[in-house]
Amino acid sequence: QVQLVESGGGLVQAGGSLRLSCAASGRTFSNYAMGWFRQAPGKEREFVAAISRDGSVIYYVGSVKGRFTISRDNVKNTVYLQMNSLKPEDTAVYYCAATTKAVSSTSQRYDFWGQGTQVTVSS
Repeated sequence: QVQLVESGGGLVQAGGSLRLSCAASGRTFSNYAMGWFRQAPGKEREFVAAISRDGSVIYYVGSVKGRFTISRDNVKNTVYLQMNSLKPEDTAVYYCAATTKAVSSTSQRYDFWGQGTQVTVSS
């Protein structure tokens, strides 16, 4: 198994930036494709971004393209989500997830999940 711990959430004004981190432990990090998902109050969990094991394949949901950047450091066992030009509609709990399968935007394909970190964007 792999354990995932997110950090970096907080309260920011619209137009601001945050960088989320997800530290992994327990197994070889480079064996896992990684994803970020978010869940706003009263809404279903939705895909945000995903990155393949070696970082060569990256997916984003359309609403964050050009504003968010996913990256990973396989030496530090960490995946990042740089979020710029934040909007109130980005407010949610953000979760990182890991899968031994190919990189995917489908939450059901992810085996391991962190506890989440709250991101709140004020208008």
